[in-house]
Amino acid sequence: MDHLTAAADHHLARLVELIELDSLSVEQQSDLRRAFGLSDFIANSLYKQPELVSMCFEQGLFEQNSRCLDIQTELSQCLADCHDETKLQKLLRQFRRKHMLIIAWRELLGKSDLAESLEHTSCLADELISQSSQWLYHKQCQELGEPRSEEGIAQPFYILAMGKLGGKELNFSSDIDLIFTFPENGETHGGRRELSNQQFFIRLGQRVIAALNQPTVDGFVFRVDMRLRPFGESGPLVMSFAAFEDYYQTQGRDWERYAMVKARVLGPTSLYKDELETMLRPFVFRRYIDFSAIQSLRQMKAMISAEVRRKGLKDNIKLGAGGIREIEFVAQAFQLIRGGREPLLQQKGLRQTLQALIELDVMPSDRVNTLLDSYHFLRRTENVLQQIDDKQTQTLPENELDKQRLITALGFTDWDSFYQQLTHVMSQVNQEFDWVVGENEQQDDELDSDITELWLHDLEQDEALAVLAKFDLGEEEALKFYRIVVDFKKETQRRAVGPRGRENLKKLMPLLTCKALTKAAPVTLIERLVELLTSIMTRTAYLELLNENHGALKQLVRLCDASARIAAQLARHPILLDELLDPQHLYNPTPFEQYKSDLRQYMLRIPEEDMEQQMEGLRQYKQIQRLRISAADIAGALPLMKVSDHLTYLAEAIMEYVVNIAWQQMIEKYGEPSNIQGSERRGFAVIGYGKLGGIELGYGSDLDVVFLHDTDVSGYTNGQKEIDNKQFYLRLGQRILHLFSTRTSSGILYEVDMRLRPQGDSGLLVSSMAAYQQYLEQEAWTWEHQSLVRARCVYGDEAIVEAFTQIRLAILAKQREINVLAKDVVDMRQKMRDHLLRADETQFDLKQSPGGMVDIEFMAQFLVLANTQTMSAMARWSDNIRIFETCVEQGLLSPEQGKLLSESYCHIRDAAHRLTLNQQTRVVSADRYEEDRAKVIDLWDSLVACHYPSSAE
Repeated sequence: MDHLTAAADHHLARLVELIELDSLSVEQQSDLRRAFGLSDFIANSLYKQPELVSMCFEQGLFEQNSRCLDIQTELSQCLADCHDETKLQKLLRQFRRKHMLIIAWRELLGKSDLAESLEHTSCLADELISQSSQWLYHKQCQELGEPRSEEGIAQPFYILAMGKLGGKELNFSSDIDLIFTFPENGETHGGRRELSNQQFFIRLGQRVIAALNQPTVDGFVFRVDMRLRPFGESGPLVMSFAAFEDYYQTQGRDWERYAMVKARVLGPTSLYKDELETMLRPFVFRRYIDFSAIQSLRQMKAMISAEVRRKGLKDNIKLGAGGIREIEFVAQAFQLIRGGREPLLQQKGLRQTLQALIELDVMPSDRVNTLLDSYHFLRRTENVLQQIDDKQTQTLPENELDKQRLITALGFTDWDSFYQQLTHVMSQVNQEFDWVVGENEQQDDELDSDITELWLHDLEQDEALAVLAKFDLGEEEALKFYRIVVDFKKETQRRAVGPRGRENLKKLMPLLTCKALTKAAPVTLIERLVELLTSIMTRTAYLELLNENHGALKQLVRLCDASARIAAQLARHPILLDELLDPQHLYNPTPFEQYKSDLRQYMLRIPEEDMEQQMEGLRQYKQIQRLRISAADIAGALPLMKVSDHLTYLAEAIMEYVVNIAWQQMIEKYGEPSNIQGSERRGFAVIGYGKLGGIELGYGSDLDVVFLHDTDVSGYTNGQKEIDNKQFYLRLGQRILHLFSTRTSSGILYEVDMRLRPQGDSGLLVSSMAAYQQYLEQEAWTWEHQSLVRARCVYGDEAIVEAFTQIRLAILAKQREINVLAKDVVDMRQKMRDHLLRADETQFDLKQSPGGMVDIEFMAQFLVLANTQTMSAMARWSDNIRIFETCVEQGLLSPEQGKLLSESYCHIRDAAHRLTLNQQTRVVSADRYEEDRAKVIDLWDSLVACHYPSSAE
């Protein structure tokens, strides 16, 4: 018994327990058996609604010509008798199942073609969305009043159908991408109280989504995706036309332009509908021939390919090379380039757009016909895959039953012949895509034929050195270079690289070798590149990425040449190679104010409940952003201060996200603490010290933090598992540290140092504000007050931030004896130097040597502690540069002194950044910054050491 027969027998045995099938003819029973063998969805639908069995055999009732009108009329009649939302949900789901059953039945049994299936699936979706939204609109008007403009005109509800639904080419089991809008702002009339139109339509939008998307015992109608709306998930659910227009004119991005190509307006016919369509057209179709679309589409395709690699997708007929998405990109490329001048290209459907390319003589007819035939084959394959079990999949099955179902429905006798045909089709599509959208082939002018020989053949050492001598390498340097290349070649022979990998290395290595030989330090660079290639040589996708994206290869060489740290980071985390595809993003870090929203958007793709992937996602996001920051730093696009600002804002965004995750986990388990119930507060703060507090983070900086909670937290949480509030905040702190320090495949998030909390390592992990203040007033050492100079709240609600600010000001403004303060500061400085100095007499430790960073930081701290009592402005800032500016404003330093300290500090920090990027020690030659250091030492003596008690005697 084959797999299809076994599946059919299983499903028939279930069905005959519910209804008699003897009345069916032999032919009808054969059709039923064939359908049951091919589709679990058909079998399960008939099991849930046995009355539909007889419907499947009604002659002529579901012929192609009248189906859309039949669906519209039938659904309208059903909804006329529906009076509550529970019944609405049941009705919609059963109606959808019935008509999707008809579509699957006809296509799988060869009674219809693909065009009919796509048309009827789209018609069905249109009517379910439009009629259910209008039903809910009228019901909500009865409950809340009718929304009207300020002139009193009733306001309709419009839905933009996006993607394949917009093109009326919806696949069998697809998400539907929607955007909601309404014409004009105003208020409701006739309800118990007035609501703004936006509030009314947001509630309506929520009800529409629930009616379609919410799973019930009858399943769901469609999975609804609203992420294409303006501002994505962070934007309002519904916008007015005016807000819509403003967004797309001022903030619309390239990918939104592509999405809008297929946008189709669902809703009542009116002048408003015409206005909406007219308003969106200029955003999508430019008046001029717009060749910029090509590069943008390349970048979109590169990002999709990166996602395919990340997710390890295999045999994906939509996203893989030569898949459906590439055919869509070809059509969109011409639409976006020429659509503004050629109205014939302003089509929604892909097939109509491709036909228009022939009519306009834009693309050779044989190429277009190849794409049309390939599209038919791939969409037919996709539809059959989804009709098996009504699942949204574009990946070929792995189990034998579904493989047999697929090839039987498509008319193939065996899997190999189908797979061979599919491979041929996707190869053709990929060639056409490359012809229209793909990267230009790299010019190999720079490729030296002798270097190609060096990699491809086993040259004798003397021959190889003679080749390398042409590149002005000394004998010793050439020998090292040769050894690195030869050793790597031997390593590739030991590894399971595979034929595709070897072919890629054959192209890639000569190219990289030539590029390395043109740089100032070729041996160092080839060493770094080989380390990276060693880590990715068995992952062919990354080798292909570098071979096929020559811009990415160029950026790789540039970054590895400039920074050993970046080279090592790319070797450890090859996923970052995807970032090299788009130099515009690579060298333009995220704006400061967008890190938090950008992180939220990045994390949306990861299920909230998958904590392991959440932690991995946070680490990948940090690595991506750090790569962009360091790339911009290397390129000279960011000055030192901005580098530290970016690193600090990034850390703060991650801190906020981690605290939010930890908080959510805690309240799910224990409920909210009683001290903040009924408010938007959390009563919890993260205080940043050191470089985090001073907005001076470097590439390798830890996060020095202290956790605080409200002073009055007596009471218990309100969850099923209640605990004492103090215990809640303690566990919250532990959870935050766990999320930061857990090692995933991408390492830890940040090293978090808590030693500056009251009582240090022996103190409570989370202190109350009162205990924190008492400790600082009564027990803290002077060095802890020095640390407070560089402290600021990096997470917390308004009330707790204000409380911390007042405590900090009070402590910094304490009365201090100048000699006692000077003694404590000088003694601590000497103690640190005794323990931490790394340099001898011939060297300069950027951080600990006299005249180095710590001397400058200690001067700033001394000046703040000595003068805040009489000059409260001294406590305003936590970063050294603005402290020195304030000192100049208050007359504590001359402008020349302030400039000297600020510039010396920046020069030394910049040198430290550079050394960190190259994984070098912070110790340099003693003659570096010699003149500035001498001046800093003089200032130390005149500002701080002069008050030391021994110098006064």
